[in-house]
Amino acid sequence: MIGIDVGGANLKVVDEESVHIHYCPLWKGAPLADLLTPYQGGAAAVVMSGELADSFSCKMDGICHIVDAIKSVFRAPLFYGTDGRFHTSAVPQLAAANWLASADWLRERYPEAVFLDIGSTTTDIIPLPLYNEMKGMTDLRRLQGGYLIYTGMLRTNLAAHIRSVEIDGIRTPVSTEYFAASADAHLVLGHIRDADYTCPAPDWGGATYQASLRRLARVVCADPDEIGERGAIRIAERFWEVQREIISKAVQQVMGESGADMLLTCGIGSALFARELNGRDLREEMGEASDALPAYAVREVALRSA
Repeated sequence: MIGIDVGGANLKVVDEESVHIHYCPLWKGAPLADLLTPYQGGAAAVVMSGELADSFSCKMDGICHIVDAIKSVFRAPLFYGTDGRFHTSAVPQLAAANWLASADWLRERYPEAVFLDIGSTTTDIIPLPLYNEMKGMTDLRRLQGGYLIYTGMLRTNLAAHIRSVEIDGIRTPVSTEYFAASADAHLVLGHIRDADYTCPAPDWGGATYQASLRRLARVVCADPDEIGERGAIRIAERFWEVQREIISKAVQQVMGESGADMLLTCGIGSALFARELNGRDLREEMGEASDALPAYAVREVALRSA
């Protein structure tokens, strides 16, 4: 059996031997079935969040598209829903159930922990002691409850979090154009490597330190020679200060509400936030599988159910 997590930007597949991550922008009509064809031949357990891609008219439209694509490759796939059950057809409960699959697998191992999953686009904060109470939650309800934050390590527009930055001692408003992404900030700050910059850059340029400095300078409508390397780095630092504060406050709130006494981290930001928030990095015990935890978890839950 393989586990599949169909996101809006990335497709993650976990089998018995390894983890496979494919860039799969559904809003651009990415060939989901073609990407999955090399894995056909066995059973598949599936979770998704890609139904929210704006190429679909509504969530149900996206769910049907994903289900049909997977059924064209696999004979009898199982789809995990926000009700904590597996389904064999397109139903509303399939929308954004990937976080619950992770919680379903982790809750028996860490019953008193909060689970923090920092991906390329979003951050999930899941109190494992409240697993049963959280079943059925939509992304809307999770946003309202502080369990879902739209900030990530790679694809977040810096202008979504900062309104101004100090350049040469002067408060400088930022442009709201998509000139630089969180990947640029984290790259120049040393939080990620060039190889981790797996999403397209805002200018479709390179994933290098110098290219990121150039994109960061544009956030204040400048070139690097106008504000210098230090000015560009200051923009990255300001974004990181705000992003870290947003996530830290949300984690503290959820831990307080749930009575949890441990923080687990995974995703591309796992090591960074384990260090910042005194958490336990799941990558240390799971290896690369933690980078695709929903895919790994839904496979394990399906095998457990079988």
